[in-house]
Amino acid sequence: MSFIGSVTLFNKEVKRFLKVYQQTIVAPAFTSLLFLLVINVALEERTAYKLNYIDFLAPGLIVMGMMQNAFANTSSSLLSSKVAGNIVDLLMPPFRVNEIIIVYCMAAIIRASLVGILTFLMMTPFVNIELLNFANLIIFSILGSLLLSLIGLVAGIWAEKFDNMSAITNFVITPLTFLSGTFYSVDRLKEPFYTISLYNPFYYIIDGFRSSLIYTGSESIINGIVYITALNAIMYLICYYILKSGWKLKS
Repeated sequence: MSFIGSVTLFNKEVKRFLKVYQQTIVAPAFTSLLFLLVINVALEERTAYKLNYIDFLAPGLIVMGMMQNAFANTSSSLLSSKVAGNIVDLLMPPFRVNEIIIVYCMAAIIRASLVGILTFLMMTPFVNIELLNFANLIIFSILGSLLLSLIGLVAGIWAEKFDNMSAITNFVITPLTFLSGTFYSVDRLKEPFYTISLYNPFYYIIDGFRSSLIYTGSESIINGIVYITALNAIMYLICYYILKSGWKLKS
């Protein structure tokens, strides 16, 4: 492993989003806070798991913001390099494929974590949640951010212009996120929508993360960890094959 090259690429990726932290970190956290306050006003009398709706909603919004920004970090970085024509700076140095994937994913996880921490701090005065399971918090934060960062890598390589990326965000990432139990409990869904939701990986990420902050009585934690880990392994292999072949990058 090229230590100097990997550290240099990692520093570049982290500094890239920290340079505009108002847009990449503060803005997503503020948007999640607005979602929380506005939706709570509209559904103030509603409850979930015998909790106030605002307490149920907050964890879902936190991890939703983390996932969306993990995806945005890797996808926007690669697409911007392709559009600007400096993707050669990534292809010319003697980087191994594993180094590229790991560095990009680590940077995305750091951005997602910063967004999650800031969102939590901004929501704290308005909600009544506490840390119930630190292990679940870390596991689902990392697994969820890693999955979306890997998907973002594939999307960034595939997309040829920002319109393509907007289409993926609007018609794939956002619907999967909103239809995963962020704003409601999937237990309320009727068949076949309940069964369909169980195949949505975002559901397990949000459900597992939520269980670390409020008591939900969820029995799908282990299944969720296994499912998301398997998807991460599959996406990693896909990213490896695509980068190794140079598809959409060297042509």
